Parts: sequence; structure tokens; C-alpha cells
Amino acid sequence: MTKNKIVYVCRDCGYDSVKWQGRCPGCGAWNTMEEEIFSGKKQGSNRLEGYAHPAKPVPVNDLKTKEEVRMILNNEELNGVLGGGIVPGSLILVGGEPGIGKSTLLLQAAFEIAQKYGKVLYVSGEESAHQVKMRADRLGAINPNILILTETNMENIISYTQKINPVLLIIDSIQTVFLPEISAAPGSVSQVRQCALEAMRYTKGNNLALVLVGHVTKEGMLAGPRVLEHMVDTVLYFEGERHHSFRLLRAIKNRFGSTNEIAVFDMQHQGLVPVANLSQLFLSQRPDGVSGSVVVAAMQGTRPVLLEVQALSASSSFNNPRRLTSGVDFNKTLIILAVLDKIVGMNLSSQDIYVNIAGGVKIEDPAVDLAIAVAVASSFRNQKIDGRTVVMGEIGLSGEVRAVTNLERRLKEAAKMGFRNAVVPQGNKLPDSVNLTVLPVNSVAEALSVMMG
Repeated sequence: MTKNKIVYVCRDCGYDSVKWQGRCPGCGAWNTMEEEIFSGKKQGSNRLEGYAHPAKPVPVNDLKTKEEVRMILNNEELNGVLGGGIVPGSLILVGGEPGIGKSTLLLQAAFEIAQKYGKVLYVSGEESAHQVKMRADRLGAINPNILILTETNMENIISYTQKINPVLLIIDSIQTVFLPEISAAPGSVSQVRQCALEAMRYTKGNNLALVLVGHVTKEGMLAGPRVLEHMVDTVLYFEGERHHSFRLLRAIKNRFGSTNEIAVFDMQHQGLVPVANLSQLFLSQRPDGVSGSVVVAAMQGTRPVLLEVQALSASSSFNNPRRLTSGVDFNKTLIILAVLDKIVGMNLSSQDIYVNIAGGVKIEDPAVDLAIAVAVASSFRNQKIDGRTVVMGEIGLSGEVRAVTNLERRLKEAAKMGFRNAVVPQGNKLPDSVNLTVLPVNSVAEALSVMMG
């Protein structure tokens, strides 16, 4: 009789140890080692053999590259965030809070794939087949090529996949499936990691696209080991409030396309409807004639988007004034405030400063620096900014405004939205043909002089 073995596995990085430790040696996190019981059976049975053809070392100069064949979707937003479509043999991980729209979007994508390319196997580990059918009726996603399987045993899922031979496999969700040979509970580190590994071996060997749905923790990160993100080819995160209709799908990792791409959807009764004009969406509720509001042309992956940067400066009643940000990096905002204080001469030490990107968008583009500085200065001086002027530029520690990338694309987006002026870094090469007035600046002080006199 085989004796069970107790090990301790880190829920963040998957590091395992025969004894419990307060701090994980693998990732350095505290109190993440969890006890799991393994049977003495050998992991990795003969079921995994034959999933992929044996490989041998090949000189790199003998390898031939080719364009990836993609399954192109009619949904332009989802198609763009995936890099142009779903690549056969790729693994896609979709994460998000419960009820945000993951299953809805995947059922819509399954309907498009089933119409154009072949069978789709939708494995539901949380909902019954009747519940999935009700959603499909509401979305109008009824097609005989969509096969629903309510199963949580990974062995049975692979067995049915071998018989059906679909072009796309969707597992909703990876936290509900399990392997019988592992005695740990479904959703544990060992189960999630091993089930994903077995699914990956099968799909890679059979050129089958696989989509895994992952839960998120209270901190908004994907539950289970972080090694799951390293195993897959694409990681997509759903963002947005369930009480609002708009949803953002962000590409955190993509081996077949650009990272930090976003897709915006409007949750309606018939499902998630793509929003094509992002700039118009984010600027639709912008107030007119108020201080502390500036428009920036930011890059989201490969597409320019106009966003409203809001800032509020108020007298502080505390010895240490408050600094709060939403949608922008907090530490970078502190640097910008320090530049305004020391280089420009604004006394912000007695002011509470709040900075926000309207619409719930998170921006990592350094071109938003100058817009933050202008918005804070506008609110501090209680002086309005021209509503038809767009601002962009990275700020250095000495107060200089540095060049940004894709300037021509940013300016064309601003001109398309009806803006008349653009404050840009002097270090950028100005494009020849743009339908707006370009105002190059060399420093933050010069930018404030141009914008606020």
C-alpha cells in the first residue's frame, strides 16, 4: 500500500518543500506555504505519451520561420487584443472578477469560431449545461459545432477532446478541474499547475487552441501559482466595475502580438458589444470650462487613445498632506510634484493632491507626465485650460520635457477628435501634415507658460 506524502507548496510561485516555512525560499513571500497531501503514485503517467512528437536539437540556421495562421474573429476589439486572431496551438489565460463577463465573451468567441472554422468544445466546471444553454440563447450563440461538456476530471476532458478533435478548447475554469492521481483539492497549487501542464502538452502536440479561465484573488491577481502565467502564451485581464456597463480587456502578455493592448466592450442584454471609438467614449463626459482637467494622447499598445487627466489641489488640514492617485503610477506622480515644487516654484507642501484618469483606465505611458503636471498646476492656480488643446511629454528630474514615441499617430487621433492645438516635446521630429497647431516645448515651465500664460 502506498503511503501518502505531505509537502508544503507556495500558492504564489509553486515552490514546494518537505517542511513548512514562514517565508517562501522561491519568491520571498510570507505565509504562502500551504500543506498538500500527495499519493505515492508516479506523476506523469503514460497518458501524456504521444501528446507531442519527440523532438531533437536543430541548428538555429536550419529553422524556417513562417507567418502564424490565425483564426480571425469578427469582433475587432477582441481580435486586436489577441494580436490579430487566435493562433492554433496557443494557450490563452483569461482572468477577471466573478460576473464581469468572462464566460459571456468566450461564448461569443466560441460562436464565431464554430461558424467559420469547426467544432468548439466548451468545458464548464461551474455551471450546468442548462445554464450555458440559457446564456447562449440570450446571446444568439446557437450553433451545432459548439459542444458543451460539464466535467471537472481532467482525464475525461482530454479523452473527450481526443474523440471530438475540436479547433478550440475552452475550460471554464481551471480552478475547478482536477487530476485523480493528485490527492490535493481542486483549485490548489498542485492541481492547477498539473492540470494546466497536461492540457498544454495535449494542445501543443495537436495544434489545438486552448483558453483557460482563471479566478482572481482579493488583490486582483490570478489565483493559483504565478507559474501559470509563464506557461501560457497570452494573458488577458478583465477590468471594470460590475455596476457599470463598460468592460476593459487588457493584454498583459502576448507572444503573438503587442502587450498592453486594450479592448473596450459595452455590456448589453445581447452580450459584450465592442466600442470602436475609445477616445470619444473616454471624453464623452468631460466637463467644460473647469480647472484641473487636461487631455492627453496616450498609447495603449499600438493604438492612440485620448484620455482626460484630472487633478485636484486643496489646502491640507494635516501636517503631512495627502497624495492619492487612480490610474497612474503613484511614485511617478510624486516625482512630478517634486519637479513642480522645486523647479517651477509651486509651493505644494501644504496641498492635498489628487490625480485621476477618467473612465477607470490605467496608464503606464510616460507621455502622461506633462498632462499630470499641467492638470495639477491648473487646479493649484484655479486657472482653466483650453479645452481644445492636447498635451503629451515625459518629464525628467531637472524639469525637461523628453520626446515621446508615435507622435504622428497621437496627433492624428487628436485632430480626428477635433482638437486644435497640441503641446509636444521639442525633441520630437514634428510631422509634416497634421491638421492642428503644434506647440513644441523644452521644459515644464515653458509648457505651463504656453498653456496658462
